[in-house]
Amino acid sequence: MRVILAGVLLAAAGLSAAAASAPPDHPQPVQIEHAYAGWREAVSFKRISEYFTGRENTGGEIILRTHPTERGGYYFLVRVDNTGAPVPVKMNVRIISPDSGVARSFTFSPTLPVGRSLFDLGLTGPDWPGKNTHAVAWRLDIVDNAGNVLASEKSYLWEKPAGL
Repeated sequence: MRVILAGVLLAAAGLSAAAASAPPDHPQPVQIEHAYAGWREAVSFKRISEYFTGRENTGGEIILRTHPTERGGYYFLVRVDNTGAPVPVKMNVRIISPDSGVARSFTFSPTLPVGRSLFDLGLTGPDWPGKNTHAVAWRLDIVDNAGNVLASEKSYLWEKPAGL
């Protein structure tokens, strides 16, 4: 009987621990599904329709640049899922480049639509040295107007891993 009772208590303790580490029943309304960073040539944004209309065809992506008239640059391709209402946000990108150990900050201010959205956040013109320069580390925070961080993503080197 004691063995059975001990087994039940251990099982209950295991379930409690699993429940404590399980994700919440209601996920956060804003989530970053993925974020990739890298150089994009200006020509990669040009589609054939632009030759006819004279307007950039974004292909359904939300493209934001630090210098809107310059397309070539270091971009963050970010897929965001918003299960809540449309919300104005600030997308704060902090980045450390090889030429400086100090993080530089860039802020983009879109309205986050409902559903999945693909953002191209570009550091263009004088804000990025060129195609042969790669970020050392970066962090992206999506912040509401009250200053609450709704979601964030960072590169591996942004902070020292726990336990080291």
